Amino acid sequence: MTVLDMKIIVLSDAKALHGFGSEHGLSYLIEADRKNILFDTGASDVFMKNAGILGIDLTVIDAIVLSHGHFDHGDGLQFIDGKPLICHPGSFVRRYHEQGVGYIGLALTRADIEKKFELRTSAGPVQISEHLVFLGEIPRLNNFEARGTRYFLEGGEGDEIRDDSGLACITESGLVVVSGCAHAGICNMVEHARKVTGMDHVEGVIGGFHLREINPQTRKTIQYFKRIGVRRVYPSHCTAEPALSRFHDEFGLNEVYAGGTIVFN
Repeated sequence: MTVLDMKIIVLSDAKALHGFGSEHGLSYLIEADRKNILFDTGASDVFMKNAGILGIDLTVIDAIVLSHGHFDHGDGLQFIDGKPLICHPGSFVRRYHEQGVGYIGLALTRADIEKKFELRTSAGPVQISEHLVFLGEIPRLNNFEARGTRYFLEGGEGDEIRDDSGLACITESGLVVVSGCAHAGICNMVEHARKVTGMDHVEGVIGGFHLREINPQTRKTIQYFKRIGVRRVYPSHCTAEPALSRFHDEFGLNEVYAGGTIVFN
């Protein structure tokens, strides 16, 4: 049995429909299995303002999923509370863009979050509902993704962003994988989602791919998506031009705008 459909309402992203706010951040409201899951909260209260414009009452959400501990995905947590929150245990480290400069971690500490939310941390997959899974830590298996990052932890060592994760949902038409930034590699994430769910066919992939140029990684990602038969691809957030345009050329113009809705069924 599969869930009939999955609706993704974009509450925060770099682009927005007319009348909605935008920011360097990501937040999706996911409706599936009669559950309302808030996936990331963006960098500010933009997600709440856009929800208000759409007439969405965020008090009805069943849980929050944090893809990883970067400010542009989790600083909106300051503006909501009282809900179950699922994330990797490594999401609360202090992290920087450069050694000791440019803090990019969460504004809230783990202690702060434990006071505000029903915190559940897991390095392994978490079954949120029958067809919706938090993927946990993503194994980094291929030879072209996650070959190191430019970020640093507080002690000065390189930050591999091991907390990077996503969601997988089984829909009528196949598996849908939702990524925050895909620091672990979007292909690694999709492959892990296939293994965790037991679903071979991937209908759609949406979210940040963390690809910037038309380089070997971007080309191999497109080749992988085509090889496994992904039909719908929605790169957003940290997917920059010209990589974004190449995905649009290969898979069609699938734009992601704050205030918009995407349905998989």
